[in-house]
Amino acid sequence: MPGQIINRGKNIWLVRVFMGRDPQTGKRQYINETVHGNKKDAEGVLTKKMRDRDTGELTPRNVKHNVDGLLDDLLFDYKTNGKDYDWAELLVRKHLRPFFGPIPAGKLTTAHVQQYIEKRLAAGRANATINHELSLLRRALNLGRQATPPKVLRAPHIPKLAEDNVRKGFFERADYVKLRDALPDELKGVLTFAYFTGCRRGEILSLQWPQVDLLERVVRLEPGTTKNKEARIIPAPDELYQTLLIQRERTEANYPACPWVFSRGGEKIRHFRKTWKSACREAGLWEGDAKKGKPTKLFHDLRRTGVRNLVRAGVPEKVAMLISGHRTRSVFERYNIISEDDLKEAMRRLGSYHEGRAKAQEDKTQTGTQTENRHTIGTQTPGGKVQ
Repeated sequence: MPGQIINRGKNIWLVRVFMGRDPQTGKRQYINETVHGNKKDAEGVLTKKMRDRDTGELTPRNVKHNVDGLLDDLLFDYKTNGKDYDWAELLVRKHLRPFFGPIPAGKLTTAHVQQYIEKRLAAGRANATINHELSLLRRALNLGRQATPPKVLRAPHIPKLAEDNVRKGFFERADYVKLRDALPDELKGVLTFAYFTGCRRGEILSLQWPQVDLLERVVRLEPGTTKNKEARIIPAPDELYQTLLIQRERTEANYPACPWVFSRGGEKIRHFRKTWKSACREAGLWEGDAKKGKPTKLFHDLRRTGVRNLVRAGVPEKVAMLISGHRTRSVFERYNIISEDDLKEAMRRLGSYHEGRAKAQEDKTQTGTQTENRHTIGTQTPGGKVQ
């Protein structure tokens, strides 16, 4: 029973609201309040308390759950489940916590979210960036709803902005070579792996040596280590295979106990933003001045590159999707981007096709003429008439 009114004497009423079960003991939890007055007064108190409970304003033992606490739970979820904790922690610390943290979870509204969107747009942030930030807030609220007892019972609608700034960048071979030469040794293999496979950054940095079969030349991504939680088998072409051999020799010589395929000082590589920027600047993959400019290539461009190269190499799209880890064709198509060179190659092939057809038609016409001439040889009279 979600709420009760119990008579305790003349004009004395006990209002009781059920708040779920204690996560430690499993016992039912209630919030009680004594009301002096008639039964209608007690019913009014009960209605208000149940409404406060449903919005998250009323919680067991009067503990007030702010968004700040929900964000802590979000980061704990990212850390314990092997997600991209560094990325989430940065966005929470710099943007979400300062704006949403002090707000009681039960009082968070869509209006608050809209104010946040306006603020980030005014700061020049792209729609896709804001959507990524708000996806963390949405996840924090969902975790709060799933808690026992729930820390928030009703989450506000969080609008999603239209994304019209989808990147279409990719690496040509020359760009890849220049950047590989500019990166430190610890990251060269990471770049090569991404260039040939289109794997995600987190999947590559989480690779451990038991997943690499150098004899069979395959890498196995285990269930739970990929974004969609599905296992994948990735064959290693010659250049990637040689890179893995070098990586193995380097690990055995310097950090024999290190389980990570790609490591920094024997420890797992978690991020390399500054190193990436420095290497892009050195490789000439940069726009603007040296201090205030930015790289023209993102690591995620390698994912698009891997997909495009697989398709260009004639790999069936279904097989390419299994290698890159795309579950749906619609998302795969977003990464299988057609470049200007692809269009030029298509038109070159079309031109060759038409030239071949024209040549075949010309040869057919000439053959027909020669045949007709052979048929009339020796059948003409001296006057040129055919007998």
